[in-house]
Order: sequence, then C-alpha cells, then structure tokens
Amino acid sequence: MGLDVGDKTIGVAVSDPMGIIAQGVETIQRQSKKKDGQRILHWVEHYQVERIVVGLPKNMDNTLGPQADKTMHFAKYLMELGLEIVYEDERLSTRSSEMLLMEQGVRREHRKKYIDKIAATYILQTYLDREK
Repeated sequence: MGLDVGDKTIGVAVSDPMGIIAQGVETIQRQSKKKDGQRILHWVEHYQVERIVVGLPKNMDNTLGPQADKTMHFAKYLMELGLEIVYEDERLSTRSSEMLLMEQGVRREHRKKYIDKIAATYILQTYLDREK
C-alpha cells in the first residue's frame, strides 16, 4: 500500500498481488489520527497489505522540513498499530500527478479530487519499480 499523507487528505494506493502495478484506491479526508488510522486499517485488511510505503516529502536539497516531520509522526502512529512502514522520497510526486491530470484534460477545479490518490499511486509505483 502507498500513502500520500497531507494535512487535509491522505491518498491511498495498492498494488496487485504480484507487486507489479499500483492503482489508486481512495482519498481520505482527514478527521483525526484515530479515524484516519481506522480507515487505513480497513484497506490493509481488505487488500491483505503486508507493507505500507509512505511518501516522505523532502526538500529539493534532500533535507527534511516540517511537513516531513508531520508525515513521520503519523507513520509512527501506524507503526504503533502494528503496520510495517517504509519511506519513499516523494519529491515531485504531486507535481507529476498534476501534470498527468492536465494531460488527461481534467479541469483545474476537479483535479483536487484525484491528486492525492494519484500521488500515492506514483509513490507506490516508484517503490515497486525499485524493488524489482
């Protein structure tokens, strides 16, 4: 499973059982750490997830900023729930996702609905490609 963790939403993606292709599942509207964790656990059980790849928002100079700290704090909570977490550099994942939606002709006002789910797919696919 791949996650793009933001302040307001969490993009969720999963791979096929062979770990070859990532696909978007949902964009979770953040409510609370507990409720967000429960929703993620739902998908973990549904798809029999073994590992969660969390996008780590690094700065362009490869340093970690405040958003990375927030992401790692949430990932630590998921670890406390018994989930295996790995981090994947997510620099430019949102920008790449936005470019894809623009190429697909999705209007600006509709992109927000899809951007985080697509970014999670991009994060997970990057991880899967590197692992192969």
